Amino acid sequence: MKPKTNAGPAAQALSPSRQIDAIVKGPGDWRSTALARLRALIKEADPALVEEVKWKKPSNPLGVPVWSRAGIVCVGDVLKSAVRLTFPKGARLRDPKKLFNTRLDSKTVRAIDFREGDPVNGAALKALVREATRLNTQEAREP
Repeated sequence: MKPKTNAGPAAQALSPSRQIDAIVKGPGDWRSTALARLRALIKEADPALVEEVKWKKPSNPLGVPVWSRAGIVCVGDVLKSAVRLTFPKGARLRDPKKLFNTRLDSKTVRAIDFREGDPVNGAALKALVREATRLNTQEAREP
């Protein structure tokens, strides 16, 4: 039995990368540009990451972009006034450049909200992505 989604058959047939292309284009403003830039940096940080789309629902039929390797590395959300990258294991990551600026009280998750005009420290973001990937792959090897 096929899982139910609100996306039409054409959207369901698209690869995750194509679905993310549609999510990036969706807002059509600075958030599209920001998410495209963040996506490029994530892919540069670890070309072996797998792009996925998760959590499709009536209020968000396109779903949410997810980058994974041995587990979720980060999730991209387009919010009303920000583009957010959430790292599910962010509380365990080193963040020497202090990129994390939200979800700081969580025992596990950390996130970065990028607002219009915010500069992006590409090198620091790529280091966080590589650290999250390292943590996932290390845990996947442990018995």
